[in-house]
Amino acid sequence: MRHNHALSLCLLLIAPYAFAQEAGGGLSIELNRVDALEDACRLTFLAENSLGSNLKALSLETVLIDAQGRVERLTLFEFGALPDGLPRVRQFDIPGLACDGLGRVLINGVAECSVGAACVERLEFSTRTDVEVVG
Repeated sequence: MRHNHALSLCLLLIAPYAFAQEAGGGLSIELNRVDALEDACRLTFLAENSLGSNLKALSLETVLIDAQGRVERLTLFEFGALPDGLPRVRQFDIPGLACDGLGRVLINGVAECSVGAACVERLEFSTRTDVEVVG
């Protein structure tokens, strides 16, 4: 009988963790638009946090690579606070960058994340543009 109680207690304690892992919550960053401005290129991202907790801050070390594969510049994209379960749009204007010359956006790393390793482990990238996004 003791084993049944101990087993029941173990299952009760790990069930929420197992469910959360099965649910596959993550942090998705989608490059949604690339728009040429007069003297800059605007990158519009759709960010969705489904990690199970609000992010107070997210900052991504980003490398912009031109169509010929050369590093154009290294920058930080500050996504700021991302509430759990609510999509947010963030725009970044890159002065002196021609959008038609942009070939790839490389997320080189997570510079800041208020929930720690989960940002790195469950970060996913996608694009709705001709510009490739990799991480």
